[in-house]
Amino acid sequence: MTSPSPITLTPETLARRNRNRLKLVAILAVCAAPVIASYFTYYVIKPDGRTNYGELVEPQRPAGALKLSDMGGASVAMDRFRGKWVLMTLADKSCDKDCAQRLYVIRQVRLTTGKDRDRIERALLITDQSNPDQKLLAEHDGLQVMRVDPASLAAALPQVGADGRHPLYVVDPLGNVMMRFSADADPSRMKKDISKLLRASRVG
Repeated sequence: MTSPSPITLTPETLARRNRNRLKLVAILAVCAAPVIASYFTYYVIKPDGRTNYGELVEPQRPAGALKLSDMGGASVAMDRFRGKWVLMTLADKSCDKDCAQRLYVIRQVRLTTGKDRDRIERALLITDQSNPDQKLLAEHDGLQVMRVDPASLAAALPQVGADGRHPLYVVDPLGNVMMRFSADADPSRMKKDISKLLRASRVG
């Protein structure tokens, strides 16, 4: 009895078989990616040991829920900042010394990001009918000043801190409130967080 002749594969058949194997590997990789990412996050990044200075807002909140108007009363929307990072704070009863310090901090943080500063906008939301000092605003060229309906704040912002003062917020380029800093945040440590966000971001 003679043994069967070995099957000879043509180059085309081999190439097709290799393509099929690559497709299978790619499918398996896509399916495994979330699992791999979760293990990497848990064992390498370790969420419980985060090094960020600011407090992450979890879950993130849509800044678009804010009902805004310009200082003339015309309605505006947070969509105007789409694609940009926004450093934002609030003021009521005009903009007092504490408010002025927060404006100084977000101005300096933006400036210290160097060439990335054009990726960042700054916003001051006024919660009542008071008007900030024009001399103060003149020190903050480019600051976007808007009034906000207080009733819309709860849906978008984790508001005042434990000390009753307005925090500093970070809105991502997709329009989500994703981080906040205390009213007396250290500008240098805040800048490190913002720089990390800018480096990691594929948008904005």
